[in-house]
Amino acid sequence: MTPTSTPLKSGLDFLIAAKRCEIDALRQLALTSALVNVTGRLVHGLQRERGLSNLFLGSQGTRFAEPRRQQIAECQATEAELRRCFDSLDTQAAHLGHGARLFSRIAYVLHGLDALPALRERIDTQAWSALETTEAFVRLIAGLLAVVFEAADSASDPAISRQLVALFNFMQGKEFAGQERAAGSALFASGRADSAGQQRLLHLIDSQERCLQVFKEFASDELATLWATADRDTVDARAELERMRRVLCTAADGSPLDANQSQPWFDCCSLRMDRMKTVEDRLADSLQRLCEHKTQAALTELLAFEGLHPAAIQPDDALSFFHDPVPDHVSGTSPAQAYGVQLDRSILDLVQDQARRLQAVSDELDTVRASLNERKLVERAKGLLMAHRNLSEAEAHKTLRQMAMNQNRRLIDVAEAVLSMAEVLPERRR
Repeated sequence: MTPTSTPLKSGLDFLIAAKRCEIDALRQLALTSALVNVTGRLVHGLQRERGLSNLFLGSQGTRFAEPRRQQIAECQATEAELRRCFDSLDTQAAHLGHGARLFSRIAYVLHGLDALPALRERIDTQAWSALETTEAFVRLIAGLLAVVFEAADSASDPAISRQLVALFNFMQGKEFAGQERAAGSALFASGRADSAGQQRLLHLIDSQERCLQVFKEFASDELATLWATADRDTVDARAELERMRRVLCTAADGSPLDANQSQPWFDCCSLRMDRMKTVEDRLADSLQRLCEHKTQAALTELLAFEGLHPAAIQPDDALSFFHDPVPDHVSGTSPAQAYGVQLDRSILDLVQDQARRLQAVSDELDTVRASLNERKLVERAKGLLMAHRNLSEAEAHKTLRQMAMNQNRRLIDVAEAVLSMAEVLPERRR
């Protein structure tokens, strides 16, 4: 009796396998998008807690204790939700291409969340200054935003990647707005102008605008218009914010400030940040719906593939592989639309359509990720200047921008030049 042999896999089998991989990647992106949503809510809560903590410390603990306590309770509830999201991730999923980076970011964030109770105790006892408190919250929020950055950097679908890049930059711009709120609150509450604090405010205002500009480049027209409308609708609040910014940034070093303006400043900044949160929520919701739509479309194609019989799509001419023109995957020609399956199409047609589509995806991803790569290089160059020249983050960024203006070059080109000269930069002053 001759043993039954296992039939060899056909080209269709591998196309089905490729489609299943695509669906798996989309499902992972959907889980990541849900994680980003909760992360954004915790960031928003911590930003508000940071501002209230600065008001509390600036008033020497005489005011804002109860609003701060309520905000801490809200943050704790959101933190618990985020921890549950972390627990739901498959840490054994070695197939995740970005798993090592994502999981290392999460490990860092969990370390920071574990340290939050001790930070809050320092604030309760006023053992830390407003500046120390701000820097602590900035570090934790930066860790949370790094999780979002990792999601944007690892997305394998260009449409989803664009949404993630837009969302990350909007969240980063909102974080700079939150830092401005905290820094301004501390200045007003202290009752005295400070030149270092003023420089920090100017840097934060500039950083917000840069992030929002990148957001506009990658967001859909609908979402970009939504933010423009929301920002325009608060014209009176914006005018008041600009007035208070001028008061803070132009007062002579050491001159008195009206401490009673700390609450109006906080409320004015909060109104703008709440408007930003509304847009951020729409961004996150749009991202989730896009993931669901892409997954459903891929599932529909998979079902169509699985309904085919290999014999039904074999080409009439066995030599058609050698006769048909080779698809030009790098010519920039428009790829075929979503490739519907037809029984009279050859397996070669399906392969060529998928190759064109995947090449188009790769090209668009390269364009989207260029923004993220530029950001990485600028941050590395700033870090290098901070380490070798003993500069603050704001001073390092100002130095890079000044070099770019003096040389009439792009910021990214100056950053690359700085990194290329790492070995000859002066040692950090002791």
